Amino acid sequence: MNDNKVDSMSFLEHLEELRWHILRSIFAIIITGIVCFVMKDFIFDTIIFGPKNMSFPTYRFLCEAATFIGVETNFCGTEFPFIIQNRTMGGQFSAHIWTSIIAGFIISFPYVLYELWKFISPGLLENEKSKSKGFIFICSLLFFLGVIFGYYVVAPLSINFLGGYQVSDQIMNEIDISSYIALVRSACLACGIMFELPIIIFFLSRIGVVTPTSLIKYRKYALLIVLTFAAIITPPDIASQIIVAIPVMILYQISIFISKLVLKKQNK
Repeated sequence: MNDNKVDSMSFLEHLEELRWHILRSIFAIIITGIVCFVMKDFIFDTIIFGPKNMSFPTYRFLCEAATFIGVETNFCGTEFPFIIQNRTMGGQFSAHIWTSIIAGFIISFPYVLYELWKFISPGLLENEKSKSKGFIFICSLLFFLGVIFGYYVVAPLSINFLGGYQVSDQIMNEIDISSYIALVRSACLACGIMFELPIIIFFLSRIGVVTPTSLIKYRKYALLIVLTFAAIITPPDIASQIIVAIPVMILYQISIFISKLVLKKQNK
């Protein structure tokens, strides 16, 4: 689509163009989701329920680290003190469907970005297009890094803490399948979106909503929010909280650097 065609398109034609981009994205998610649906054993037994096993790489690493420095930890146990159950007639089928859709979205994320880029790129200037060639790659890389961080750090730390937490020995933890999957899903997706922070700051800096000065000014508040978030989703020990907080603060510092570059180019 050339620029002249874009300029001559009406509002309804733009909506029609957007509709087809959205439909193609949904179609890609559905196709990928069907593949994930068929691969049920691998998706659930290996991926979803991986953090429930004490042989999970995160627990092994933390156990070895704690043993090396001589600190007692519950990461060296043999099994978690809870079971996962299903209490509704269609609970397992519903979990199967929604997990496949979410997995389909995560895997199809680069293509969804590609469709978004195809829609907005005709409205950009040639120099803006050339400077934004790495948009899909960088956004996808950050998203997948966030998902990996959520899966290997946030999810297992949360499961380890919440799954073994008891207010009384008389209460057994029998976790519903929807609650367990929701924790893993939210940890992966939330971190995937959170790792897009540098990209978000880039665009906010371009339109003047944020500046390096404001980011530096509110850095201490951002640190407080990050530490609070880390304290909520991790076991009550400082080591786990630092493991979660450090990557987020690194992303924040990268965002400040990106904002400075944007401001510097605009001033030129």
